[in-house]
Amino acid sequence: MDEIEAFYDRNAQNEWDRLDRHRTELAITLKTLKEHLPKPPAEVLDIGGGPGRYSIALAEHGYGITLLDLSKRCLDFAKEKATKSGVVLKDYVHGTALDLNSFSDSSFGAVLLMGPLYHLLDEDRRRQAVREARRVLRPDGIIFASIITRYAPFRWAAKNEPGWLQEAGRVLKTGVWRPTTHATGSEGTAGFTDSYFANPAELRQLMESEKFETLDMVACEGIISMIEDKVNELKGAAFDAWVELNYKLSKDPGIHAGAEHLLYVGKKSEQ
Repeated sequence: MDEIEAFYDRNAQNEWDRLDRHRTELAITLKTLKEHLPKPPAEVLDIGGGPGRYSIALAEHGYGITLLDLSKRCLDFAKEKATKSGVVLKDYVHGTALDLNSFSDSSFGAVLLMGPLYHLLDEDRRRQAVREARRVLRPDGIIFASIITRYAPFRWAAKNEPGWLQEAGRVLKTGVWRPTTHATGSEGTAGFTDSYFANPAELRQLMESEKFETLDMVACEGIISMIEDKVNELKGAAFDAWVELNYKLSKDPGIHAGAEHLLYVGKKSEQ
C-alpha cells in the first residue's frame, strides 16, 4: 500500500482536477448520490475519497462527512478545499479501507467506497474492505461502491497508447494491472498505480454475497465513455441535457461494460 499512498500523495491536485476534465462522471455520480442517500444531516463515511471532491459536495448539502484516505497529502488538500468552500467536514482520518477499527459498528447512515476496490488486487482483500464498510453501516444503511471496468484500459489504450496492447494479456485474463517503466501518460493505465479492473458482473456478485441488497448499478460516464470531450465543453442547459440523457442510460446493463467506472448502490441487509 506504500506505493499507492505515494502515488496519491503526488497526485492530489490531479485527482481533484480529474473531475473537471470528466464533468459527466462527476454529474452522474452526484445525481446517484442524491437519489439514494438518506436525507441530511445523515452521517456519511467517505472511504478513499482522496482530495474530498464528493465529501465537500455532500457537506455543502448538510451531511455530516468523515473523510478517510490512505494519502495524507490528499487529506491536507481536502482540508484546504473545504476551507475555501466554506464547509466543515466532521473528521479527516488517515487510514485504509481494510481497517476501520477507529469506527464502531453501525456508525454511519451511508458509506462511499468509491476507489479502494480497484487498488486491492486479490479478492480476499476486496471482501475485507466491503465487510468493514458493512460493519460500520447502520441497519438499512446505504453503500456506494465503484470499480473500474475490465475493458476500460483497452479503450484508453486505443485512444492514447495503442502500443500498450502487447502487454494487455494479463489484464484481460486476471484484471490485474501493474505499471511498466515505459508508460508515460498522465491519466488512464499509463499514469496509474497497481490496479484491479473488474468484470461488471463481479461487482454485484461481490456486494450481494456480502449481504447487500442491490438498489442500482450506474455507468458513471453513461454512453460517452472516452468520447466525452465535446460534451464536457458544453455549458448550462446544453450540458444538463446530456447529463440527463446519460443518467437515464447509465442504468442500462447493456452499457455497463462500456463505461470506465461502474457504481453500485446497495442497502445493508440483515438476511
